[in-house]
Amino acid sequence: MFSEVEIVAGLRTVGLGTTSVVMVHASLSSFGPVDGGALTVCRALVAVCGTILVPAGSWDRTGVPAPPGLVRQDNACRNAASWEEFDAALARAAAYCEDLPIDAELGRIPEAMRSHFPHSRSRHPLVSFLAVGSRAEEFTDASRLDWPLGPLDALAATGGDVLLLGVGHDTNTLIHLAEQRLDRSSFYRYAKCAEGVWMELPNIPGQCDGFGAIERHLQSATVECFIGKCRARRVPARTVLETARRLILADPAALLCADPECSRCRAAHRQRLAVIETEASAQQSSTRE
Repeated sequence: MFSEVEIVAGLRTVGLGTTSVVMVHASLSSFGPVDGGALTVCRALVAVCGTILVPAGSWDRTGVPAPPGLVRQDNACRNAASWEEFDAALARAAAYCEDLPIDAELGRIPEAMRSHFPHSRSRHPLVSFLAVGSRAEEFTDASRLDWPLGPLDALAATGGDVLLLGVGHDTNTLIHLAEQRLDRSSFYRYAKCAEGVWMELPNIPGQCDGFGAIERHLQSATVECFIGKCRARRVPARTVLETARRLILADPAALLCADPECSRCRAAHRQRLAVIETEASAQQSSTRE
């Protein structure tokens, strides 16, 4: 059974320290038995790193379908079949507040951070981030309703890292930021914001099932070790963004999943193609002038 001391040692082996700012994606089960479970992993992260970011989305509670008739191009969003269905979904949903539990799909470690440590959480009804440490508010304050990935912008700007603990790049939310900087995978989604009140939110990212293809392109920049059975990997955030940008510029469908039935990835591809077409038209107009 692994202890906090052993996890701390592993985190230091990949080069983390008191000045480190890291975006953490983690699987508790990947470690094998951990004495104290998710809380122990959190304590190790807090003991080693200066500031920790974790995903803290609550879309499982706050999200609602698009209202009937509200259709945006290449948005890949299900509309409620009727206002009766929409109103029922709105009634079931929770209005966002900072105390909402984090979506269980994001793992037990983010929820343990929320439950047991002083933290700051970005105020976005669907895509929030939670931060613990000396610079926590600096990062969560970078989020806006129209730009939920702002904390990731701040992470890259400060030279932070992505830390993958027992998971692959298919959980790496930073790649969504690279996509959206190239106007790909930017969707409108809908959430409950107060009793009987819903709102439309832009720049919500899409699927990440194809992100694992970036791994071989990041090998030279990755520092890794094993902590028990957990493969721990640290990659500079700027390198992730630069690599994803290069791949998407070379191929508009890069890092999207191969499933022809995936409406979000197909819509993201069309979004990028539309940008390329617009840029080409602008270039032609400029040449003629």
